[in-house]
Amino acid sequence: MNDRLKQVQASRSAAVKSRLDHPVIDTDVHVNSYAPALEDYVQHYGGSKLVDALRKAQGGRFTSRSAGGKDWYQQTAEERQYHRTLRSPWWARVTRNTYDLATYTLPALLHERLAEQGSDYSVLFPNDVLAPLAAGADNRQALQRAINHFHADQYRPYADRLTPVAGIGLHTPQEGIEELEFAVKTLGLKVINIPGGIRRPIRAIADKYPASEYPDVARHAGYVDFLGLDSEYDYDPFWAKVVELGVPVTTHYGSQGWTGRQSISNYMFNHIGHFADGSQAFAKALFFGGVTRRFPQLRVALLEGGADWGAHVYTHLIDRWEKRNRDAVQNYNPAHVNLELLEELFLRYGGSLLKSGKPNRATLLRDSLGISALPHSRDPVDEELDDFAAAGIEKPEDIRTRWLDSFYFGSEADDRTVASAFNSRALPLNGRVNAIWSSDVGHWDVPEFTEPLAESWDLVEAGVISRADFKAWVYDNPLRFYTQANPDFFKGTAIERSLAASGAQAR
Repeated sequence: MNDRLKQVQASRSAAVKSRLDHPVIDTDVHVNSYAPALEDYVQHYGGSKLVDALRKAQGGRFTSRSAGGKDWYQQTAEERQYHRTLRSPWWARVTRNTYDLATYTLPALLHERLAEQGSDYSVLFPNDVLAPLAAGADNRQALQRAINHFHADQYRPYADRLTPVAGIGLHTPQEGIEELEFAVKTLGLKVINIPGGIRRPIRAIADKYPASEYPDVARHAGYVDFLGLDSEYDYDPFWAKVVELGVPVTTHYGSQGWTGRQSISNYMFNHIGHFADGSQAFAKALFFGGVTRRFPQLRVALLEGGADWGAHVYTHLIDRWEKRNRDAVQNYNPAHVNLELLEELFLRYGGSLLKSGKPNRATLLRDSLGISALPHSRDPVDEELDDFAAAGIEKPEDIRTRWLDSFYFGSEADDRTVASAFNSRALPLNGRVNAIWSSDVGHWDVPEFTEPLAESWDLVEAGVISRADFKAWVYDNPLRFYTQANPDFFKGTAIERSLAASGAQAR
């Protein structure tokens, strides 16, 4: 025990924590599942067939776009070029520091070491929690249920400082509702992780080239349903159930394999920015589809992508609304062109442009606008002219409410761009983006478990953010995210004890 105390004292993050007058909430800790114990639960829900499905699902995440049954490592360089086999994530877990490796796998050890990390409470994302998404429809729900049940049991004894998320599949709204109710009502889990999109077949192609006969076509010819805009399903019943049960929603949705992230040789080329791009598409779908308007109590955390993209999108939503709201967009309506004046100006200034000496009045508008003269078989109706109609935007303040209030942005410890979240002078309407501290320990970008809090404090020392920004990042914003969805989220935890000791209340 003395050696362990020395390690706590030696931790830079423990030293930072000792100087703070507020708790620290870590919104993103990745943990491993001890396979033999997990497989007992999987066996219970589906027997050996389901155990095999889990193993296949785990492997399938790293063999995407395989050809002829071969994964990337089994293919030659020529085969990778021929099939355009994506270079998937590799060596993504911490290994050199064996003590940390065990920490991410053993709940009791993780609970014991939180003081070294400088955290009071951590939300855990088991690396297997989304494995069922790669499983077939026959296995997906049972596998998801087994994995959630395993993690609920594993971490229940440590609920004062640790809580795991429940993985929720959303291939259909009903599937999501069933798993949400089981996770919350039966297992007692209180935060969920969902995919930010579901890849689906394009039906016009799938009808012509059935996946059973043309698997390669099915693998490449599809689209991503972002669950809020242009979906073939109505996901409102799922969002309504989330709000009813008081559950904060999180996602680690990425975009590897999308256009611009399709390198067949370089993982880093595919990786940089992919969480931001994936989450941006999902969040914009919820905004433009009116989900954040219809469900103002819904709280969604978009993890691992940083907060700067949230500031970027917020700024440009307002910029674009000002130029293309339902009234302003009439500035670009071809019907408002004065053809008589246009003809007169061409006659006066057209000179050598006019081959026949005078413009063709019948085609002059088209000839002037070029590719912008889009043909219409009919006049567009009002809702087709207002891209912000479903979002219900009547004034810029509506955008601030439905973007800044609804979304929280996971920002990792060494992310200097988090400063953009707090730069209210640069953001419209003096807005501030809800950055939440996400250490991401357990993944390759955090080689040392105890370093993240100290790395974040380094940004204060360097003048990148203020001490007040730091407090908002590691405590105020995370506290608000969880308790706005569920006021009792921290009941019986170290955070509740801290609030009680300070006389404060959850906000």
